[in-house]
Amino acid sequence: MIDKDKLPRHISFIMDGNGRWAKERGKDRFQGHIEGVESVRACVKAAVETGVRYLSVFAFSEENWGRPESEVHHLMDLMGKAMSAEMPSLNENGVRFRVLGNRERLSGGLRREIEACEAMTAANTTLDLIVFMSYSGQWDIFQAARRMALGILRRSDSIETAEKALLASTPGDFHDCLVTADIPDPDLIVRTSGESRISNYLLWQAAYSEWLFTDTLWPDFRREEFIRALENYAARDRRFGKIK
Repeated sequence: MIDKDKLPRHISFIMDGNGRWAKERGKDRFQGHIEGVESVRACVKAAVETGVRYLSVFAFSEENWGRPESEVHHLMDLMGKAMSAEMPSLNENGVRFRVLGNRERLSGGLRREIEACEAMTAANTTLDLIVFMSYSGQWDIFQAARRMALGILRRSDSIETAEKALLASTPGDFHDCLVTADIPDPDLIVRTSGESRISNYLLWQAAYSEWLFTDTLWPDFRREEFIRALENYAARDRRFGKIK
């Protein structure tokens, strides 16, 4: 059993390999996405069992809107159905469900489904399940910079006072304008399928995250792989640029 003190408080996943998993089995790409939902379910269950407090998944990036329209439609439909189907179980197990990203690009129906699911689980405290949807790190940094600048301008009565407020601001003030303001930065980020790039994900928040790149395709990433990732993290020595 892993020492509780060596568990990541927040573990995040770049879920990669659904299409490749399906292709290797002669299936349609969409079947890979369906199977990938099972891996999310398995990881949520393992997180609750082990005591991980935050689990996040990169479900759909801003760049993914450039995929074929039919695939985007199927993905959005799958996400909506999966949310509806999983909420009773998540709620029963004390999981708080949240979606972060550029919601303006989502359909009205999906936004309403997200809002209903978030409201249903808002009081839960066992695990926060965060789904990054229509998200990119660059978009997050840009919207945070804009939000911070507008906040300063609205509180200032002149260019001079705005300039003073801006110069007095801190990285913490900027962090508070990110969509993850009330969520701890990820301790461990896992990317599946053998790819070793960050793909515009949590660019600010991952400054001192530990990274794990695994060849396992996301639909094959289940409890055993989750525990292995926790063990890998527990064996690391995090120094945050300092000397121990």
